[in-house]
Amino acid sequence: AWVSSLSMGMVFFCSPIVSIFTDLFGCRKVAVIGAAVGFAGLLSSSFVSTIEPLYFTYGVLFACGCSFAYQPSLVILGHYFKQRLGLVNGIVTAGSSLFTVSLPFLLRVLIDSVGLYNTLRVLCILMFILFLAGFTYKPLVPNAKDKEGGKKGKFRFPPEKKICNFSVFKVLSYRIWAFGIPAALFGYFVPYVHLMKHVKDRFGDSVPEEVLLLCLGITSGVGRLIFGRVADYIPGAKKVYLQVASFFFIGLMSMMIPLCHVFGGLIAVCLFMGLFDGCFICIMAPIAFELVGAQDVSQAIGFLLGLMSIPMTVGPPIAGLLRDHLGTYDVAFYLAGVPPLIGGAILCVIPWVHERQKLKERAKPVDGETTEKMLENENTLMSDTTEKPVKDMESGF
Repeated sequence: AWVSSLSMGMVFFCSPIVSIFTDLFGCRKVAVIGAAVGFAGLLSSSFVSTIEPLYFTYGVLFACGCSFAYQPSLVILGHYFKQRLGLVNGIVTAGSSLFTVSLPFLLRVLIDSVGLYNTLRVLCILMFILFLAGFTYKPLVPNAKDKEGGKKGKFRFPPEKKICNFSVFKVLSYRIWAFGIPAALFGYFVPYVHLMKHVKDRFGDSVPEEVLLLCLGITSGVGRLIFGRVADYIPGAKKVYLQVASFFFIGLMSMMIPLCHVFGGLIAVCLFMGLFDGCFICIMAPIAFELVGAQDVSQAIGFLLGLMSIPMTVGPPIAGLLRDHLGTYDVAFYLAGVPPLIGGAILCVIPWVHERQKLKERAKPVDGETTEKMLENENTLMSDTTEKPVKDMESGF
């Protein structure tokens, strides 16, 4: 559990750093270098014979490379798509669902035929394809390098405030969103890590547990396509309500896992869980664009993913400890359903807060105009008073 949780957590823990590099050097360079680092980490993991080095090669090196390759793929979409950003995110993120469906069966065949180490080497082919795909990124919004270097093309580091753009946290609606989602994720990924082991404990080897991953992957892909399109019809920050619904249903489904004493019931739970998992993932970038705007979206997503790394790393091992002490995953799954419900309740206030912020911003220009008019009136009064003595003096002469 620690190797997979460390890897999953590092992908998101590096995200604030990735966002800074994306702003400085652009999506293309960051994605290409990230894929190269991930390739090196995965290849080196294939030569490891004990579990301890895997904490670094797979849990740190490979995960950091994936993080540097992953986040630019979300940012680059906002450069090209505005009105249908939700649908585009759904199509792009549905690719991961396709591999979630196909990889378990492919990995089983590869491990049985060529072994674990050669299987990791085969997977390096996918990282190399990702390396080549990074060269296709062509950002349309200028990055910090272009802004500071100007036409001469000389790179100069921008001011520290521009490198670490903490100004996104001044937006109250973003602050609520950035802390509400991690609060929900303490139990969000527990079923994804421990569900297969729970099936073996309860049903033994008599049931094909890969079917559950198949159900999660298929409905997650369908959910990303459906809810991505639905998000385009929901105005402004009200897209957050889709994430609220997804957290509510995922928390409820997590609590229902221990109640399923028939394998068919688990299949139904996984179908619903995958559907709303796709909803949560595909609208993350569109919500970030709505809350902070296109110019600050890279670091807004980076800070959010960085905060998500803590619950994603801590949650599954805690569930594993509960299983070791209690001998069953039932309590772990019950507790895993509570944080998504709490996080969803926190997110409910975001649309209301965001609308109030918009009203205040609209009122500011009006106040500015009135103050300017007052200053102009004062200037005219001052000029009139200075002009009158001058005219009196001229008439006296």
